[in-house]
Amino acid sequence: MPVYVYKSQRKPDTYLYLAEAEAFHSVPASVSAPLAPWQFVLHFELSPERQLPRVNSQVLAANLAQQGFHLQFPPSALDPLVAGGVGDG
Repeated sequence: MPVYVYKSQRKPDTYLYLAEAEAFHSVPASVSAPLAPWQFVLHFELSPERQLPRVNSQVLAANLAQQGFHLQFPPSALDPLVAGGVGDG
C-alpha cells in the first residue's frame, strides 16, 4: 500500500499520512484547516512487517483504508482524535 507523508507547517511534529498523493480532500476541513499548509516529506510502501517509529503500521493501514488519511501528533500532545480512531498519537 502506498503512503504519502506530509508535515504541518503550522504545528511542529504533526504529520498527515495519505493513501494517495495530495489527496487532501479526504481530510475534513475542520481537521486540516488548523494544521495546513502541508509540506511533502516522504513516500513509502506500507507492508504488514514494516516497523514505523511512532505509528502502529496496522492502525495506519486501517485508517488509510477506511478514511484515506491518518494524523500523527507530537508525542507530548494529547490526540483529540484517538477516540474517533483517526490517530494514535
